[in-house]
Amino acid sequence: MSEPAGLFAATVDDRAALRSRFLAVRQRTDALTALLSSEDQLLQAFADTSPAKWHRAHTSWFFENFVLASHDDDRSFLWNSYYDAVGPRHPRHQRGLLSRPANEEVTRWRGEVDRRVVSLIDSADAAAFDAVAPVVALGCQHEEQHQELILTDILAAFVLNPTGPALRAPPPTTPMTQAPRSVTEIEFPGGLIETGFQGLGFSFDNEHPRHKVFVQPFALSTRAVTVREVRAFVDAGGYATPSLWLSAGFAFVQQHRLQHPHMMKIEDGVWLGFGVSGWRLVDDDEPAAFLSFYEAEAIARFLGGRLPTEAEWEHACASSLDFDDGVFFDDVASSPLRPMPATRAGLTQMGGDVWEWTSSAYAGYPGFATASGALGEYNGKFMIGQQVLRGGSAFTPVGHARPSYRNFWPPETRFQMSGLRIARDR
Repeated sequence: MSEPAGLFAATVDDRAALRSRFLAVRQRTDALTALLSSEDQLLQAFADTSPAKWHRAHTSWFFENFVLASHDDDRSFLWNSYYDAVGPRHPRHQRGLLSRPANEEVTRWRGEVDRRVVSLIDSADAAAFDAVAPVVALGCQHEEQHQELILTDILAAFVLNPTGPALRAPPPTTPMTQAPRSVTEIEFPGGLIETGFQGLGFSFDNEHPRHKVFVQPFALSTRAVTVREVRAFVDAGGYATPSLWLSAGFAFVQQHRLQHPHMMKIEDGVWLGFGVSGWRLVDDDEPAAFLSFYEAEAIARFLGGRLPTEAEWEHACASSLDFDDGVFFDDVASSPLRPMPATRAGLTQMGGDVWEWTSSAYAGYPGFATASGALGEYNGKFMIGQQVLRGGSAFTPVGHARPSYRNFWPPETRFQMSGLRIARDR
């Protein structure tokens, strides 16, 4: 089957499965944003975030423009994100000003796009289906990325509200069957390893080509760094100790007068964390989240280690008993939508709970080349000034991430559900 060379890999030959996948992704977005009022869906906390209404419209525009090949100048100007080849667009930092078209109109348009995409999947001849199916698969992956952003972006706005609004009530808690795991390490001998995507199924272009990397012997902690360990960093004056920080990181701390992680506050010595259910007492044994790369790097140094490279992380992940053993986002009502303490022995939480910062700058693998056309702008144009994160988080849709998945954000980013894991040289 043909596919856009160099953009992503996907094998799709089942119309019913593709239709079901498309509708399930679209319905999850609708279920998620149904928790928000029309006023909520227009909130934009700062320039790096976007309103929920914009996310809903942008993902529909993506299918309209790249799958249906239907271009509307007005919609494209409003809902294009960064595709310069498509045309001009509304300024990113002013997305919260787009009160028109109204939320109800966006909802009607989403329904129209759904019907047209389903009709295309069902009616396309074999050649047309072979051409469009991989782009529908990409669109589904793209919308899942925006589902995670809907959650992080609305929390970035809600946390600024003095009333501390909740997105939803907390689901019933499930008693833990095991005590939280103490931190241990697993040693890896190093040597020449292979990294990058392999196998069947979807992958992005930035996961290719698979290639060889030499790594020195190293050890990796069996779980993510916890709130307890970050509290020790704070209590020891970590935010005021320049020797723990990269120069740019300490300048960032001083500029913003940081004293603790984002989405947290300390009242009378009690740590409270902000999440989808508003403010709550944090569990000392849950993975620490909403940390910038700068904070993660300093905390790793404080704990006597370092951040792993992405090659080390992926190599270690290959030995994990179950990549999907962490917390991911599935059902809007029942998913925890927060990181949970690790409860089993061995290498755990490699997938889910919190994205894990690595020491690796985001760049193309040896032999990487961007695809031609507008879709070639999906990943490659951002390979500067960003750090790679691995694994997935409690906001990542279940089944979306994989061991070779390369997330990336600028080092100062604090509003994503990002944490860390400690590596050490051996």
